[in-house]
Amino acid sequence: MKIHFCGAAGTTTGSQHLLEVNGCRILLDCGMYQGRREEAWHINKDFPYFSPAGVDAVVLSHAHIDHSGNIPNLVKQGFQGNIYSTFATRDLCQLMLADAARIQEHDCAFINKMNKRRGIHQPDVYPTYSEQDAERCMRQFVNIGYDRPIPVVPGVTLTFYDAGHILGAAQVCLDIEDREDGRKKRFLFSGDVGRGDNELLRDPVPVPDVDILLMESTYGGRFHEAPSRDDETFCRAIKEALELGGRVYIPAFAVERTQQLLYLLNRAYHEGTLPLLPVYVDSPMAVGATEIFRIHPECFNKEVYDFLFREKDPFCFEQLRLIRSVGESQALNKMNGQAIIISASGMCEAGRILHHLANNIGDPKNTVLFVGYCAEHTLGRKIMDGWKEVPILGKQYPVRARIREMDSFSGHADHGELLEYFDRTGGPKRNIILVHGEEKATQALAGALRERQANPVSIAQLGSAMVL
Repeated sequence: MKIHFCGAAGTTTGSQHLLEVNGCRILLDCGMYQGRREEAWHINKDFPYFSPAGVDAVVLSHAHIDHSGNIPNLVKQGFQGNIYSTFATRDLCQLMLADAARIQEHDCAFINKMNKRRGIHQPDVYPTYSEQDAERCMRQFVNIGYDRPIPVVPGVTLTFYDAGHILGAAQVCLDIEDREDGRKKRFLFSGDVGRGDNELLRDPVPVPDVDILLMESTYGGRFHEAPSRDDETFCRAIKEALELGGRVYIPAFAVERTQQLLYLLNRAYHEGTLPLLPVYVDSPMAVGATEIFRIHPECFNKEVYDFLFREKDPFCFEQLRLIRSVGESQALNKMNGQAIIISASGMCEAGRILHHLANNIGDPKNTVLFVGYCAEHTLGRKIMDGWKEVPILGKQYPVRARIREMDSFSGHADHGELLEYFDRTGGPKRNIILVHGEEKATQALAGALRERQANPVSIAQLGSAMVL
């Protein structure tokens, strides 16, 4: 048995790990590399470490684009096998992969336009796949629930365990009868590990009897400032913002973060801990994702599950308005009165939040509340770092609005929580391999793991392979 590291090795994006066992090839995740436009395009358009047609099955841990985003391209280039996922992951992929195709089309048009403007004579770049390719790949999905074993290739049985990261996220457990050495092995790929005590989701489920652990290391060496639930701080931030007399703008990821906010606001209104005022979700993708959340109660924790059957809808309340059309979105900038406006994207790099910021970030009565991580060089990071003037849609705008940030909504386990996850994972764990982390983070987690147990801890290297 051998594993090849084809992505998310030395970085946190483009998750792809190819497992060879019993003459078959199982691809764990098929994520899209996300980075600078041209660099990402060159990395994603080909599969340099394997032939798509030679892959027998894909097992998908969850729907985030850095884990699922290159599946349409894999199918386009010849993969014909099954794509195994949970039901919720499949439904989110149907929404997110089509959106990824549209974004690629826009980005390629931008690159080609800029090359021509700069006099750079290069062939035009093109999307790695179309919306039609995204639709076609969905036909190969095979969906199974948590804790339901299913054979995927000869001698290998797959079971999904809840990872508590986003809706439908799973730890990938493979029970293997290795015909080369005659041994039985339990291989666990952590996927992305959730923090636990999530507003919506169940805690990560401890998996027993693990022999080989392929584990993410995104937050190695880093700790969240706030616990995973900090409703009091959130409500206080909203109240303080409203005291200024303006509106609250919340840049939020369309999947998971927006739904967390809606549930929290719904509960706060029911309990009377926040004043009643309009809440607008201005993101077509977030609206679509919220509809998917409603049909997957199997992913909810007990509190939300009970709320669902008691109040009927955790994500809908009288003050909520879901905005779909461009005209409705534009009208928000002309309305009077206080309101909370939730809009994508969370890092303020695209989407309708850009127009809201352009129209409103210069008003000191308004508040921009960040509830997630913003990567370096993004507009969101510039605002959070205190820039007095920021570029939005090609123009400079003064930042006079009040800026607040919270990190309690993060869906990623931090350093201490990753160690707790490791300790709860049962079995000998005789072989531990770290992936999905920048070098500094992975080294920090590897060092901590070596201090607490004697088994070897390896760090995956892009393009390398390891015999298991």
